[in-house]
Amino acid sequence: MSSTHFIGAFLAVEMLAAVVLTAHAQERQLTSGAFPLSGYHYMGTQIQELQDDEFLNPGRFAVDHGLELWLESDGSEGLSCHSCHGDASVSMSGVAARYPQFDENRRSLVNLEGRINEMRTEFMKAEPLELESEEMLALAAYLTFQSLGEVMDVDVSGEAARYLEEGREYYMQRRGQLDLACSQCHDERAGMMLRGDRISQGHVNGFPVYRLIWRSMGSRHRMFRWCNWAVRAEPRELGSDEYLSLELYLAWRGRGLNIESPAVRP
Repeated sequence: MSSTHFIGAFLAVEMLAAVVLTAHAQERQLTSGAFPLSGYHYMGTQIQELQDDEFLNPGRFAVDHGLELWLESDGSEGLSCHSCHGDASVSMSGVAARYPQFDENRRSLVNLEGRINEMRTEFMKAEPLELESEEMLALAAYLTFQSLGEVMDVDVSGEAARYLEEGREYYMQRRGQLDLACSQCHDERAGMMLRGDRISQGHVNGFPVYRLIWRSMGSRHRMFRWCNWAVRAEPRELGSDEYLSLELYLAWRGRGLNIESPAVRP
């Protein structure tokens, strides 16, 4: 073998080794719980591209609908969301990144959907929207879209600390006929394959998300219910205290991740 051929073969082996090492490093990164990785990193290239495409992302229809609802008057006061808050790109920028939060007046935890209904009933004198309704998901998606790229940063001090611990306990507790805890999948097995899907770290920075298997948008609480069903456990009600505490814990657990809106998931 000539020196030229030898050098070429050597370089080819070095390049292959580099590719293998890079793949192993990426695999270790995906399976490591040392720092948060968005569910986006566990998706296949096609789903990532679908989420990134401003025209093809199916969740953008919900965002557009949310804008219509933002401008639409409702209730006996004849007010719209825009009547009080004006341009959402200004007034709502970064807001979704700070929910759930402890409400001093209500003396309880409230998430974004709960705040939407509070504004409707107390100020617009309108009927509350049903949780998981098309209208609620559209408004939540539109408001979350105003925080696109913002870092999740929930306040877990003071009264919120109790809910944080309750959410942590729920996350760590085994349940259902399969006797599994959230942590056993999303902490211990993140990056591994479950049938045809790769298990993510279970972060909530992309919600409301468009799930391909649902063929619709879904909230964080719908995802919690779906996970409960998956382990054959009794799901809680949408908006329940348990799910609100879990939502706070997961938002805190994923602190530092950027808001993705609307995210697309399998």
